[in-house]
Amino acid sequence: MSTLSISGILLISMALFAGAVVPIQAASNAILARHLGHPLWASAISLLVSIIVLIPLLFIFKVPKPNFTLELLSQPIWIWFGGIAGMLYLTSALILLPKISSTTFFVMVIAGQLMISALIEQFGWFGMPQNPIPVGKILGIAFVIVGVLFVQFSRK
Repeated sequence: MSTLSISGILLISMALFAGAVVPIQAASNAILARHLGHPLWASAISLLVSIIVLIPLLFIFKVPKPNFTLELLSQPIWIWFGGIAGMLYLTSALILLPKISSTTFFVMVIAGQLMISALIEQFGWFGMPQNPIPVGKILGIAFVIVGVLFVQFSRK
């Protein structure tokens, strides 16, 4: 997306909102983990609440039934990694957020997301379109990593 249209601005705003709710999720789940006695219980409860909220939305938006066919079993194993990655991220946030601070955690998360996203684009991993990484994007990611260092080492 190289030009900003109204729909482009709306999509970018929605992405900003999605990113803004992530620290709220992490902080609320960290408190939940403390009250439940273990981060894995908080992860389980969080994922259960997600399912409880998601199922009615499937009906409200009249989402068609999924295509559960034998073809699904012949797909690459990595199509199932999204759920595993979500659980790993959620549990990592629960464990690390209280120990390394919210800012440090999320700066590291963003740096990791940018680096892996660039590799996914460069090599077309996971069936994504292959797009060479321009120098400007590499510099932008490098600046974020430098920013990570400033955030991490600027403590009193």
